[in-house]
Amino acid sequence: MTATLPGAAWLGGTVSGLLGIDVAARDRFARLCGLGLRDNPRRAHLVVSRVLGKHVPAAPDTVLAAGAAVGDAVAAVLGDERPGLVIGYCETATGLGHAAADRLGAAYLHTTRRVHPGVPVAAAFEEEHSHAVAHALQPTGAVTLDVPGPLVLVDDELTSGRTALNTVAELQVRWPRERYVIATLLDARTPAARAAFAERAAALGVRVDVAAVLATELTLPADVLDRAAAARAALPAAAPPPSGAPGSVAVHEGLWPAGVPSTARHGLTPAGSARLAEAADAVAAALAPALAGSRGVLVLGTEELMHAPTLVGARLAGRLPGVPVTTQSTTRSPVHAADDPGYALRRSLAFPAPDDPARVSRVHNLADPAAVPAAGPWSDRRADDVVVVVDASAADAAPMAEALRPFAARAVHLVTVPLAEPAP
Repeated sequence: MTATLPGAAWLGGTVSGLLGIDVAARDRFARLCGLGLRDNPRRAHLVVSRVLGKHVPAAPDTVLAAGAAVGDAVAAVLGDERPGLVIGYCETATGLGHAAADRLGAAYLHTTRRVHPGVPVAAAFEEEHSHAVAHALQPTGAVTLDVPGPLVLVDDELTSGRTALNTVAELQVRWPRERYVIATLLDARTPAARAAFAERAAALGVRVDVAAVLATELTLPADVLDRAAAARAALPAAAPPPSGAPGSVAVHEGLWPAGVPSTARHGLTPAGSARLAEAADAVAAALAPALAGSRGVLVLGTEELMHAPTLVGARLAGRLPGVPVTTQSTTRSPVHAADDPGYALRRSLAFPAPDDPARVSRVHNLADPAAVPAAGPWSDRRADDVVVVVDASAADAAPMAEALRPFAARAVHLVTVPLAEPAP
């Protein structure tokens, strides 16, 4: 699988040079990823996927192909076995895991941080170095954790595998099985991390395989944190705010068919996922007339709500021939933004999260719609129209829509969909 984003820029060159990071299989890595810096004195860099539709805008077909590639990697590892269930990690891999499950024809469930008060938490676990529960599993209806067959855990990147093995340990206590597969776009574990992973998996007494689209290794210098601090100070500022007139806001309510879940927060069978895809097509059909004549459409998902907006984008691309359509998602994750052509995070916009205005949500790498596109860099992809797909009310999403107006030359289209509810 290769990315189809325009431009041949190596979006990790600035960080790898400043921090002295050596990337194995760099050409293949560069097609999938770039590198950025964290605003965190305890952590230096982050890998920024070019095909995930999270931090970097991507064609929706590219995002779906990335998930399909993960599914193919899992199928190659499993051979004649079929997965009993696929689980994706919120928020980054909710869409990736869903596309992988669709490829495998498997039931799908993703972890969540939006815990439903009326549904028992089947399992909860922490990420490494976190003091609070970071993930919860709340399956209902036909999707359960007590299902035979291998269980597949999908994340966008594997650096140590500790979070995945924490999940295996938690699940194995209550729903023991013989086999797990950890599936990912990028396996960047060092030899030491691979050895530690194998040792802990053996101690758990269960088979744990890894299926990756790309296996590589990032070698970091001993003083990487000091170098990162110096790099943050040396980089240019983030890209400036847009210079043109802001677009209007159009609210589209009631487009999502009633009774169809918008995510797999409580689990979806393959038939349920097919209904979700049909709902996304219905939304695209209703939106297409309002987007006719656009010079560019960005479909923006919201945090855990990634897969349905990507499908909306894919269906819009089919209904709007000649109109460039890209997709990405908002995120909880802060980053260090810098307007440098060899850097993967050029701009960052913050606003109150629609589901919880007390906290901040963000979107990275929005393009200035008034800028003259340069030849090549993905960061200059402009949008006349920004379509926001959000599982919150229009009133709660209004601050986000207002923040996005400068990045839409014509309009911000606010498409509200229902929050995924448990099956009756």
